[in-house]
Amino acid sequence: MAWCPFAKKLELQPESDQQPAIRPTQFILHSLAAPWSAQRLYEYWKSSSLESHFGLGYEGDLAQYIGTETRADANYQANRRPDGTGAVSIETASNLQHTDPWTDKQVEQLIRLGVWLHQRHGIPLRVCRTASDPGYGYHRLHGAWAVSGTACPGDARVRQFKNVVFPGIVARANGELPPPSEEDPMPSVITESEAGGPALEAGKYELLRMADDTALLQGPCTYTVTAYVTVRGRTGTRVTVRFHDLPLATRRPSLDLPIDCGVIGADGLLHVAATRNGVLATNEQLKVEIRADDAARVERRVLRALRWPA
Repeated sequence: MAWCPFAKKLELQPESDQQPAIRPTQFILHSLAAPWSAQRLYEYWKSSSLESHFGLGYEGDLAQYIGTETRADANYQANRRPDGTGAVSIETASNLQHTDPWTDKQVEQLIRLGVWLHQRHGIPLRVCRTASDPGYGYHRLHGAWAVSGTACPGDARVRQFKNVVFPGIVARANGELPPPSEEDPMPSVITESEAGGPALEAGKYELLRMADDTALLQGPCTYTVTAYVTVRGRTGTRVTVRFHDLPLATRRPSLDLPIDCGVIGADGLLHVAATRNGVLATNEQLKVEIRADDAARVERRVLRALRWPA
């Protein structure tokens, strides 16, 4: 058995001793559809035929009920496969319709636990591509993880998983983002969405505004940020983006290498997603530029970011 050192141990019996061993290869996130604490969930699991490995309350209270090398029965065919592999599961407090987003405290614990599972069990830092593929996912991602399909978690948490939680796990595991300090344990979660955008002249980079500013972020801070852009243009037009740091004292940008985002499809659209992790010094800004090989237009811009003050 393996027990997470920063989760409260509330061992379920007889399941913990009687259920078969697994080799953990996946981490699957659930919403409980109840605003319960981790302790309250433990009381419920004691009278249920189902259980998860972990429970997480709104306040970040994290408990573990079964060792991560023992089967837990929250994921249908992912509980334990014929080859002995299986998924680690977590139930997270939510409203009764599981439509609310995870709280900041829940997000931090999910990132922290995701990193520990990578380090302890070698779960690869990728989203599960199939129902049996090792990696990270949310319950409704694959039909084989639920008996008759599921809407768990809701749309708000799926967006958080894609834009905040999973990128945060990857960044923290790779040492690109430090854990939050005791003085400021939680990052700021930034979400900005704007319709429209600049017309793109063929072969020319254009600064991409988010909200009312060309800067995505300003230092001092540590961050992980993803810029999402919808581009409309001629089929086959290639689109690239590049980030850059801009010290306000010198106004001389430090340009990243361009990121190839692919080509506009047959429907005349390309949906771009570009991610950057890093550190900004005092009075230093992060910006992003976009370029198309042929004339095109930006139709929508979305910014998702986690920002830790320095």
